[in-house]
Amino acid sequence: MTKTLVVGLGNMGVSHALAHHRLEGSEIVGLVNRSPRDLPDALAPYPRFDSFEAGMETRPDLVVIATYSDSHADLAIAAMEAGAHVFVEKPLATTVADAERVVETATRLNRKLVVGYILRHHPSWVRMIDEARRLGGPYVFRMNLNQQSTGAEWATHKALMATTSPIVDCGVHYVDVMCQVTDAAPVRVQGIGLRLSDEIAPDMYNYGQLQVVFEDGSVGWYEAGWGPMMSETAFFVKDIISPNGAVSITDADKGASSDIDGHTKVGGLLVHRPTGDEMIALADEPGHQDLCDAEQAYVLRAIAEDIDLTRHMADAVRSLAICLAADESIRTGRVVEM
Repeated sequence: MTKTLVVGLGNMGVSHALAHHRLEGSEIVGLVNRSPRDLPDALAPYPRFDSFEAGMETRPDLVVIATYSDSHADLAIAAMEAGAHVFVEKPLATTVADAERVVETATRLNRKLVVGYILRHHPSWVRMIDEARRLGGPYVFRMNLNQQSTGAEWATHKALMATTSPIVDCGVHYVDVMCQVTDAAPVRVQGIGLRLSDEIAPDMYNYGQLQVVFEDGSVGWYEAGWGPMMSETAFFVKDIISPNGAVSITDADKGASSDIDGHTKVGGLLVHRPTGDEMIALADEPGHQDLCDAEQAYVLRAIAEDIDLTRHMADAVRSLAICLAADESIRTGRVVEM
C-alpha cells in the first residue's frame, strides 16, 4: 500500500486527492493546505495539516504537489530528499534551472518523478498524436486555449499570475504535444503578449502567444489568454498540418471556455489527406476526474513497476524551456535562440 500525502487543495489538488481515495493500492495519510477550505464528503475523514512540514511527519511514500508554481521545485526536492516519490502539477518549476535541479534530485536519489501532463493519459489525444505522426513531418502546429474568466475563476487566474503567465501555465501542455509529434529539438522561440487588465501586476500579461521553430523544420504557435475580456470565439483551436495532410480536433460543442472538461475533450478528429478526408468519432471520452484518476494510477504503476521516467522528465523540462523562452521574448522583445 502506497502512503500518499496531497499538498495543495485547489481544484487540481482536490481532484488528485479524490483519485487516491478511489484507487486501490493508495492510502491517503494526509491532506495539506495553508488555509481551511471545504472539501467533498469523500475527503472529510482524512487528516488535515496546514503546512508541508507537518504533513511530511506522516512519512509518505508518495507526495502529490498541487500548489502554486513557484513552490513546486522546492517542495518536490524536499519530498524526494525525505524518501518519497513525487507527482507534481505542471509546470515543473518557474525556471529551467529549478526544473533541472528537480530532475537531478530524482535521478540521484532514484525517486519516481511524474509531472502533471494530463493529456498524456487521454486516449483521444494519444490518438491525435499518433495520427499526426503517421502523416509525417515537418509540421505546422496551430493551438490555443483562451479562457473567459469571471468571479472566482478570474480570482484564481489572478492568483496564478502572481508567479506564472498563462503562456507558461497552460502552454506546457500543448507544447508537450508538439514535442511528442516532432520528436525534434527546439531551435528558436519568440513571443508577443499584452497586459489587458489593471487588476494584475504591472510586469505581468494575461494574453500571450508563442512561436517556435524546431530542428526538423516544424513550426508552431500557441496562444493563451485569461480574464473577463477574452473572446469566446475560436478559443479552442487544435490543428496539426503536414505536407501529407492535417489532423484536427473538430468537436465544436465545447461549452464555455471556462469549462475544464471541455479543455481536454476531443469528440472527433478530422484526418485530411489529398486523397480524401476521414472522420474519426471518439465516443465515451474520459472527463476531468477520470483523467486525474488515470494520471494517479500511472504514478502508482511507475512506482510498483519501476518504470523508467528518464524521457518523461526530459520532455517536461524541454516543454517548460520553450514556454519560458517565449515568456522571456515577450518581456525583452527579442527572439530567443535555444
